[in-house]
Amino acid sequence: MSAPVTVPRLDDDYTSAAARRRLAFLAEQTGARPEHIGRYSFDPAVVAGNVENFIGVAQVPIGIAGPLLVDGEHAHGTFYVPLATTEGSLVASYNRGMKLLYAAGGVRTTVVAEAMQRAPAFGFDSAREARAFGDWLTVSFDDIKAEAEADTHVGHLHDIEQFPASRYMFLRFDYTTGDAAGQNLTGKATLRACAWIRAHYPGIRDFYLEANLATDKKSSQVNVLRTRGKRVVAEATIPAGLAREILHASPGRMFRARQVSNLGGQLAGVNNNGNHSANAVAALFAATGQDIANVAESSAALVHTELLAGGGYYYSITIPALIVATYGGGTGLPTQRECLELLGCYGPGRVRKLAEIVAATVLCGEVSLGAAVVAGEWVTAHERLGRNRP
Repeated sequence: MSAPVTVPRLDDDYTSAAARRRLAFLAEQTGARPEHIGRYSFDPAVVAGNVENFIGVAQVPIGIAGPLLVDGEHAHGTFYVPLATTEGSLVASYNRGMKLLYAAGGVRTTVVAEAMQRAPAFGFDSAREARAFGDWLTVSFDDIKAEAEADTHVGHLHDIEQFPASRYMFLRFDYTTGDAAGQNLTGKATLRACAWIRAHYPGIRDFYLEANLATDKKSSQVNVLRTRGKRVVAEATIPAGLAREILHASPGRMFRARQVSNLGGQLAGVNNNGNHSANAVAALFAATGQDIANVAESSAALVHTELLAGGGYYYSITIPALIVATYGGGTGLPTQRECLELLGCYGPGRVRKLAEIVAATVLCGEVSLGAAVVAGEWVTAHERLGRNRP
């Protein structure tokens, strides 16, 4: 077998020259001649730490929806929301939901909890030894906390959850991480804390820094129950007249459809009972430089609705594992930073504001799509706005 032909790298690898060299290499190897990948408006030096073997950019169209009226504790006022998507009719649907809820008085948002985890596991010779280790962890928490926080200014360890199984003790180190998403921070802090634990507790047979109980980039019931990232609630009350005028559906019909949707979701075993929370989350993540794979966790959602005595419709959505950042990662890249700046969410002190805007946007899309299905407008809207074919 011949040696593999490796992708070229240069000493100064984050330059336009390095990108062009790799594009030429791809042309030689594949016969393809990309025209658009290599067109970008920033210095490639800025992507160091974000990507390797840089060749260019993926240009995803960005549309604007709004105004979105938010009555939050951190996001307050009107916002114009950038959504990066290739799905026709998506921005229009969110725009319609925002129009409705603006007229209804806006979306009320609340960040009710926050936590970011790293989940190590320690193995012992027996279940009793694992139990004794758990007891020691409880009385040693202050020392472990001091060690975990020694190298971080924004990460704070507030809890270590214990989940014994067989002769292992599975743990969830729960942190607050300021305006960073926090996965790297918690990994580094937990590694340091676990080194201290291993040096001070005898009899540990096995150790794994991550044993899959944090469920990185996977939706899970433990994070729906216990929170990962931000736990955010968005809620609104829709007068019956507005529902009929803008959504062409009555609250009664929408409520019955919601009950059927809950039942269908239960049959399917879905990770949420909403309509399409992943659409808003993915589109906002792509636009604002979030880690796209976190959509797997962040799209979990819990919808609750009520018919009110006066004929109105109460609609809420709880997002229990929304992982967002306003600095670090991809948030400082030129396009993504501009989108965050459009929302007033770039930089320290603004992550809860961004979380509330995301949740409010999700709610607008849930209401709009649910009503479109009830009113028989879902397919026609896609046919009118989403056709991009001969």
